[in-house]
Amino acid sequence: MNAITIRPAGEHEVPLILQFIRDLAAYEHLEHEVLATEQQLRAALFGQRRYAEVVFACLEGEPVGFALFFHNFSTFVGKPGIYLEDLFVRPAARGRGVGRRLLEWLAAEVIHRECGRLEWAVLDWNEPSIQFYKSLGAVHVKQWQIFRVTGPALIRLASAPGMLA
Repeated sequence: MNAITIRPAGEHEVPLILQFIRDLAAYEHLEHEVLATEQQLRAALFGQRRYAEVVFACLEGEPVGFALFFHNFSTFVGKPGIYLEDLFVRPAARGRGVGRRLLEWLAAEVIHRECGRLEWAVLDWNEPSIQFYKSLGAVHVKQWQIFRVTGPALIRLASAPGMLA
């Protein structure tokens, strides 16, 4: 089996990062939700304030998987955590340990950074991924549900008197 290497993405690879995001969206049947541009990703990932990080999993030097993650914070644990926003392995590289290697790297990074936990969300229909995550010891946190405010609802919420100057 070829060695899987993990390396940080470089700013010159923003087009490749966006392609991985689009490939993930296609897999999840959510292509219509990808609004990100290269310019936005460049600013968010490599700008003055970096909001997230990306690593690539490579086989023979070729990126075949990626993970995009950022820090969150647990008030209960009293420590930061790492939230895995996206993980995707190209279909041709699946079954070769690439996804597992990305998660192993992230787990080691959680420990190295003295964080309290690694978390992510998975679509409820994605049974292959759910079973894979469970095989690694991940636990489905059933009592929590994700809520989201975007678009017009976000603008309405932010438009309370004195909020937007």
